[in-house]
Amino acid sequence: MKFSEMPYERLDFEKVKAEFAELEKALDAAKSGEEQFEVHKRYYKLRDHVESLYTIAHIRHDIDMTDEFYDKEHDFFDQILPEYENMVVSYQTKLYNSPYRAYLEEKIGKVAFKNIELAMKSIDEKILPLMQEENAITSEYNKLLATAKIEWEGETLNLSLMMPYLHNKDREIRRKAYEKYTEFFVKNKDKFDDIYDRLVKNRTKQGREMGYENYLPLGYARMNRNCYTREDIQAFREQVKKDFVPFVEKLHDRRRQRLGLDKLNFIDEGVYFTNGNPAPIGTPEEILEAGRKMYNELSPETAEFMNFMCDNELFDVLGRKTKKTGGYMTFIPDYNSPYIFANFNGTSGDADVITHECGHAFQGFISAKDPIKEHADITMETAETHSMSMEFFTEKWMPLFFGDRAKDYVDMHFEDSIMFIPYGTMVDEFQDIVYSNPDMTPDERNAAWRELEKQYKPHLDYTGCDYYEKGCFWQKQHHIYDNPLYYIDYCIAQTDALQYKAWMDKDFKGAWESYLELCKLSASDFFNGLVDKVGLNNPFKPGTLKAVVEQLSKEMGI
Repeated sequence: MKFSEMPYERLDFEKVKAEFAELEKALDAAKSGEEQFEVHKRYYKLRDHVESLYTIAHIRHDIDMTDEFYDKEHDFFDQILPEYENMVVSYQTKLYNSPYRAYLEEKIGKVAFKNIELAMKSIDEKILPLMQEENAITSEYNKLLATAKIEWEGETLNLSLMMPYLHNKDREIRRKAYEKYTEFFVKNKDKFDDIYDRLVKNRTKQGREMGYENYLPLGYARMNRNCYTREDIQAFREQVKKDFVPFVEKLHDRRRQRLGLDKLNFIDEGVYFTNGNPAPIGTPEEILEAGRKMYNELSPETAEFMNFMCDNELFDVLGRKTKKTGGYMTFIPDYNSPYIFANFNGTSGDADVITHECGHAFQGFISAKDPIKEHADITMETAETHSMSMEFFTEKWMPLFFGDRAKDYVDMHFEDSIMFIPYGTMVDEFQDIVYSNPDMTPDERNAAWRELEKQYKPHLDYTGCDYYEKGCFWQKQHHIYDNPLYYIDYCIAQTDALQYKAWMDKDFKGAWESYLELCKLSASDFFNGLVDKVGLNNPFKPGTLKAVVEQLSKEMGI
C-alpha cells in the first residue's frame, strides 16, 4: 500500500490495555508450549498494529512539524508509550517465566529471551512518569532545532539546508556559513544546556529508581547490549585511541595538503577537494531513479526491495523548512514496509541516504518475511553494519549519481568513513563521562568534551569560534539528546564495514553473499555469533582495529 493511502486513526489505548490483559490470561491458561505460541501470534498482531499507528503518526509529524493534528498525535504517543512498553514487558515476563520456556526458546530463540531479560531490567511502572517526562523533553529539543531560521543570501534556511554552504569550496563562504549556522546555537546555548541538564538528571533518576548507581546500566539494557559489556566498549575505545587516531591524523594531514592549506581550521572539516566536494547531479526525483537502477542491477533481492519502496511512496527525502532535521529508516509492520525519511540538500549526503538508509531498509524488508518477529529485533551495531556496509557495496554505481566525479566521491567517502570512527567513539566516551558524573555543570561538560577532542581529533583548530573552543560543539549532535548511548554502534559497525570493503575489493561476490547472509540471519543470533558466522573479525577482539589499520595503510599507501 502507498504511504499516502495508509489509514490513520488515534489508537484506542483502553482497548489495547484490555487486549494485553486478555493475552496474559490466555498465557496463564495455556496447557502447552504450542498453545502459548498460538497466544504469542496474537501478541504479534496486536503489537504490529500499535507500532504501525505510532510509526505513521511519527513520520507524518516529522514531515511537517507545523501540522497541528499530527503534533497532537505525537504528544499523545509521548504520553502513552511508556505505559505501552511496560505492558509489553509485563507480557514478555510471563513468557520468560513460562513452564514451557524450553519449547518457546526453541521457537523464538535464545536472543529473544536475553532481550526480554534486559527489558525487565529497563522499565517498571514506578518510572513511567519519568519516561513520559523524558519523551516531552526530547520533543522540546527537536522543536527547538526545528525553529532554526538562518538568514542567508536573501533566503531563510533551516539547519539542514545550510549544509551545502558549510562545505562550499570557497573558504570564505564556509567561514560566513559557519558564523550564521553557529549563531543559532550560541543564541540558544542556555536552552540547549538546560534541556540536556534536565535529560541527564531525569535519566539518572530513572536509573536510581531501578536500583542502579546511575543511568549507564539502564541505558545499556535499553540499548539491548546483550553480548558485550561496558568494559568491552571501554577496551574498544582504547583500541581507537592507540591504533586508529594516529592513522586518521595522517589522513587529515593528507587532506590539508590536498586543500593547499598551511593548517586545517574547523571550517575545513568535511571538505576534501579544492574544487569542492562532489555533489550529486540531477533532481531528487532523478537521484531516486538512479537508486532504483542501481538496486535493480545489484541483486535480485535488492531489485525487489527498491521497486517496492518506489512503487509505494516509501521515501520522503526532499528538504523543507517545516520538516524535522536529520534522517532515518523506520518500519511499518502492518504493511511490511520500510520507510526512509531524509533531507536532501544538494550535497553528497543525498547519495549517502540512498546507500546508508537503504541498507537499513533492505535488511528490514528481508527480515519482514520471517514469521518469528523477534528475529527483527536486531541490536544497533548489527543494524549499522547493514547500512554502512551497503555504502561500500554500491560504489561501482556512483557514476549514476556523480558523473565524472564518481571517483572523487568514492575516495572522499572512504576517507570520511575512516575519519568518523574517532569522532563517534569520542561521542560515546563523552556520554559515559556525563552519566557517570550527572551533577556536572554545563561548563564542566563542555570542558570534558574539549579535552576529548584533543585526544580523538588533535588536529582541530577552532580559531575564530569561541563557542566551539569552549567545548560546545556536542550540542549539535542530536543523538546525545535523543538516543543516549547510541553512537558507539556506528563505530563498531564501521569496523565491520571496512572489513567488507577490503573483502569486496578482492572478491565482490563472496563479500555480497556474506552480507546477504548477515541480513537474513537478522537477530537469530547475538552480534558476536553473527560476525563469526559470516566471516568477519569481531571488533571487540584485541588487535582487530590494528589489523584494519594495517590493511588500510597498505591500500592507501600511508
